Amino acid sequence: MSESSKSKSSNLNATPSLQCKDLHEYLKSRSSQFLETLYNYPTICLAVYRELPELARHFIIRLLFVEQPVPQAVVASWVTQTHAKEQSKASEALTELSVWHEAPIPGGLPGWLLSQSFKKNLKIALLGGGRPWSMSQTLEPDGKARDVAFLDAYALERWECVLHYMVGSQQTEGISADAVRILLHAGLMTRDAEDGSAVITKAGFQFLLLSTAKQVWLFLQHYLHTAEKRNLSSAECLAYLYQLSFSTLGKDYSTEGMSNNMLMFLQHLREFGLVYQRKRKAGRFYPTRLALNITCVRDGIAPLEAKRSQGYIVVESNYRLYGYTQSTLQVALLGLFTELMYRFPNLVVGVITRESVRQAFRGGISAQQIIKFLEQHSHPQMLCAESGGIKTSSLLPPTVVDQIRLWESERNRFTYTEGVVYNQFLSQADFVVLRDYARAQSVLSWQNERTRTMVVTRPGHDDVKKFWKRYSKSS
Repeated sequence: MSESSKSKSSNLNATPSLQCKDLHEYLKSRSSQFLETLYNYPTICLAVYRELPELARHFIIRLLFVEQPVPQAVVASWVTQTHAKEQSKASEALTELSVWHEAPIPGGLPGWLLSQSFKKNLKIALLGGGRPWSMSQTLEPDGKARDVAFLDAYALERWECVLHYMVGSQQTEGISADAVRILLHAGLMTRDAEDGSAVITKAGFQFLLLSTAKQVWLFLQHYLHTAEKRNLSSAECLAYLYQLSFSTLGKDYSTEGMSNNMLMFLQHLREFGLVYQRKRKAGRFYPTRLALNITCVRDGIAPLEAKRSQGYIVVESNYRLYGYTQSTLQVALLGLFTELMYRFPNLVVGVITRESVRQAFRGGISAQQIIKFLEQHSHPQMLCAESGGIKTSSLLPPTVVDQIRLWESERNRFTYTEGVVYNQFLSQADFVVLRDYARAQSVLSWQNERTRTMVVTRPGHDDVKKFWKRYSKSS
């Protein structure tokens, strides 16, 4: 008997989903040396602590003032057996982020010990001490102070310059070559083979339908990956970003004491709309809501996202769509999956058709993303719409939601799974025994008794292989 692996993608028309990693997932992908450098900043230690599971935070507080390793059996005894899964996840998270590591105790038993740099700087973040932030310098009252409404408008205007560039809008003033390079590095845009112009990719289409907070955080992740090319420390930049996330909206902060590298980084953040600075040499800046929302990636719509959308879409059961907006960006977003028919000064009318939705699918947008986008930006009038007596959790007409999903399922008629082929059995009896065992374990994908061939799922391969070895030796 021989075996061979057959790998297929999970879907015939599948497009890799754009992953927006939160802080935990992002740090998991970085090296332990990078994490060790990062934990020299109290701000990051506090941010990591806040992102951890509740049980992991409980472990840290218990070990924070313990200088010697604590036996792993003792740590395990802090949790009852009914919460063993939560304990396992907490321990795994702390290990992946290098917050603690294994250390032997006298007698050779394994123990847990918090990272020294993480322990030291988390104490500073929680209890005080250390050096004060450079941006916490006292400032004279600003004669041209900016209020929260101005900062929100400024942040959206600057960030939408990037989005306008992605959708090919004419309003692309203000985007720098550096921002374009980040979009290309992230795979959100690519160079056209003919004229060399930047065009949006499938990942870029998915990016446009994310919330503003997720867009900014994903963009900044790729900025950090290319920070070394600008002679910037990615660890220092990330620490400064989270320092800004702990600032107060509407308050001005000083640039005194900032290094030249951080002043350069500040100008890049100014370009993306994360900070407002009247002039480069003003000596002060205002963090915007984009900077404060970096920690809101896991949540739903951030406050600025709510300000941005304000509910402007009405969808009718006849697939007609009305967008009450003057924003060319919002019109361009609707055009990704809608056939636009009329354009008025403050209204755009379109219809959701099979072809317009399939075009979006080809661009990498999923049915769930379209539905979620329409729900997030639904006009308040949609709350008053009747669903014909049909109970539904969505604001949208059930016929529209179901039809979009059906159009997507048309493209996904075949489902491919990864598996291992077993063939060339020496006897029919051997084939029957192994097939019956695989079937009993619910790992048999396909079998043909005439050709003595069977396919086992990839997760069940190891178990079937072990059984075959035991059966071969006994027979």
